[in-house]
Amino acid sequence: MRTAEEIGSSVVHRAVAAEVDRMRRRTPERTPRVLDVGGGSGAWAVRVARLGCAVTVVDNSPNALAALQRRARDAGVAELVTAVQGDVDALGDVAPGGGADLVLGHGLLEVVDDAAAAVDALTAATAPGGAVSVLVAGRHGAVLARTLGGRLAEARAVLADPEGRSGPDDPLRRRLDTATLRALLEARGLLRVELIQGDGVLEGWVPGSVLDGAPAASRAVSELEDLAAATPALLELADRLHAVARRSAA
Repeated sequence: MRTAEEIGSSVVHRAVAAEVDRMRRRTPERTPRVLDVGGGSGAWAVRVARLGCAVTVVDNSPNALAALQRRARDAGVAELVTAVQGDVDALGDVAPGGGADLVLGHGLLEVVDDAAAAVDALTAATAPGGAVSVLVAGRHGAVLARTLGGRLAEARAVLADPEGRSGPDDPLRRRLDTATLRALLEARGLLRVELIQGDGVLEGWVPGSVLDGAPAASRAVSELEDLAAATPALLELADRLHAVARRSAA
């Protein structure tokens, strides 16, 4: 079994690893149960399985699930990963209610038709005391990126549109800021947000000449990114926003 530190180096990886550690301490007598909704080819599922968790991936793409199973076999965790074809709209049909210690909804809320209904489904699948981890596209980071790229009409649209869309051809249904994300997760009173942080706050704006420099420069960028991810005024500019919300134990 791998250590939690080996799941990855980003702030999101470390937060998920910390939750896995918490699950182990809370129920040391059994294998932690993780549900990855919309997990596709298993970028997250395999990492979490390598930490010793039993992971069920629900996705509506048979091709993605086939890739997931190949990836799990190659990583030596096939026995810990279960692939289920399904959709968040009917999650209760394929995943038992309250059955998961940790539910991942990474890259999900910005593409579903009804984000509130998706949060309800993720919550229903979470065991009392368990956690929901969501990773979503950030609105203000998208505004900044388009502004610096000279796409001013798109930047204005993303900023002004209620859903943070750049127009009818935008592939995403919504982009969120931290207040909207928190309100969405806590709307029913069943989840309490414990963490909101930025993923990709400043590192994308660092000149390539810096990143191509000495290893010390890369470490400096990583350390700066870690600080920015937890700084409220800066994390709003993140490419993605990450939140961990706890389901009440009662």
